Amino acid sequence: MSDIIKHQGTIESINGSYMKVRIVQTSACSSCSIKGHCNASESKEKIIDVYDMQASAYKIGQDVMIYGTTSMGMQAVILAFGVPFIVLFVVLFTTIKLTGNEFISAIVAILSLLPYYLTIFLFRNKLSKKFSFTVKPIIINN
Repeated sequence: MSDIIKHQGTIESINGSYMKVRIVQTSACSSCSIKGHCNASESKEKIIDVYDMQASAYKIGQDVMIYGTTSMGMQAVILAFGVPFIVLFVVLFTTIKLTGNEFISAIVAILSLLPYYLTIFLFRNKLSKKFSFTVKPIIINN
């Protein structure tokens, strides 16, 4: 299994060294011959932010390939879902143990996520550099 995630996309906008690339994310079964008769196949358009010092070499509408690593994806999932899950349950069970009131414990556990997501929001610029994609033009050989 490859350690690289790649998607074909189209450049939507360029602003200095910052590009927005539109990709179509498809499910694994999107290439199936009976996908039209199945509810499991789906595709979604997404806009990916890409920072590239050579962004001026690209053109709006140009087809490109964007690359990321699977480890980057796993780290993002852990930050978005794993850590909040652990925080939620630790606070929930600790508060239940201390107060004995499940309703108050649930409210406190949910509110405990606010500082976590606020911290993620405040460090979004640093995180965007850590979770960055690279872009390469698609070269068509005739």
